[in-house]
Amino acid sequence: MRYLPLTPDDRTAMLAAIGAKSVDDLFVDVPEAARRDGVVDLPRVMGELEVERALKRMAGKNTVAGDVPFFCGAGAYRHHVPATVDHIIQRSEFLTSYTPYQPEIAQGTLQYLYEFQTQVANLTGMPVANASLYDGSTAMAEGVLMATRVTRRNKAVISGGVHPHYVAATETVVHAMGVETQVLAPAVDGEAEVIGQIGPDTACVVVQTPNIFGTATDVSKIAEAAQAAGALLIVVVTEAASMGLLKSPGEMGADIVAAEGQSIGNALNFGGPYVGLFATRDKLVRQTPGRYCGETVDAEGRRGFVLTLSTREQHIRRDKATSNICTNSGLCTLAFSVHMSLLGETGLRRLALLNHEKAVATRDAVAAVPGVEVLTPRFFNEFAVRLPSDATEVVDQLAERGILAGVPYGRLNPGAGMEDVLLIAATETTTDDDISALKSALAEVL
Repeated sequence: MRYLPLTPDDRTAMLAAIGAKSVDDLFVDVPEAARRDGVVDLPRVMGELEVERALKRMAGKNTVAGDVPFFCGAGAYRHHVPATVDHIIQRSEFLTSYTPYQPEIAQGTLQYLYEFQTQVANLTGMPVANASLYDGSTAMAEGVLMATRVTRRNKAVISGGVHPHYVAATETVVHAMGVETQVLAPAVDGEAEVIGQIGPDTACVVVQTPNIFGTATDVSKIAEAAQAAGALLIVVVTEAASMGLLKSPGEMGADIVAAEGQSIGNALNFGGPYVGLFATRDKLVRQTPGRYCGETVDAEGRRGFVLTLSTREQHIRRDKATSNICTNSGLCTLAFSVHMSLLGETGLRRLALLNHEKAVATRDAVAAVPGVEVLTPRFFNEFAVRLPSDATEVVDQLAERGILAGVPYGRLNPGAGMEDVLLIAATETTTDDDISALKSALAEVL
């Protein structure tokens, strides 16, 4: 039986209901160049053993992050995840954990989500945090939509330091809702430039720290300027570990924090699934997307957990929902919470400091290579450099030498005129030998 065993009459009725003549009409917005004409070039029939061998050969073409010197970041960071994390999340009572649609039954799920919310609130310096969203980019989009509801304004001013992929994801979501976005030109250290763009129609100002170029910024003055104009400040954080060392967004006056939690408890996983962190102020809680878990007592006075708020009204009146995000990243959330519990506050601070020390050592090493100019004035564990040639070509040549040297900015933001800029990240997994190998190979290639 097919997973969706629809009859031809079922399909015809569904298409008629939405005004489409055929299934092909549903794909008219997909460019022809992105469509496949015909079947995939794979054998129609193959035994299980043969499939395993074929896939292993394909996988063998990948360069694995843990096998070579690795300096890639740009929103996805390689950190050490203790074996305890994987052991706990694979326990049967956790492995199937998901959105608590019948919350009173899912006490274990509700409890760890409650603890997760507490950890995120402490980490971001905010009064309240929800039970997570899909990832950092969609958390930013939800923050912008939330700001338009709160302020009843329709424009978002976005710093040139925000990750280009986060900007693209946000624009995809909010433009469909009629929200205007003003994205400033890319700037290594230009967060403060948004102040001059704030007007009476501004619903929110979006900044990122550390930004895509690695620059860490105290955004307190931006918060003051935004709030004086009746706008909200949204602070984006793509490297959650940075909040173990830097001043928290809440301390700097953020109204909304939209962050990516992958760095804590979750491996790179080829880009997902990840976990979006979302925190805000008490007075804005009813406009928050997603859900909140709370603590209570049952009829006999025993401690229990409940789904306190489900603000998107998922089950009924979806047209009036604050968001149509339909889940939290349950297992990734649990991994985050387990790792945070293992670290504790002291461990997180030590981890963050080690990240910074490794990045400083890497910065000093590459800065000594003739032709390399370090652009980032202050950073946590990532910085940008300008090379004397195209960064993508340099990265390709270094990859041939077994070194993954970073992410070319031009790959994230084509056409921005910064093809010679390379983003380099170092974490606690970076060794002194890795740094020496990068320095030597970079000098050779340049």
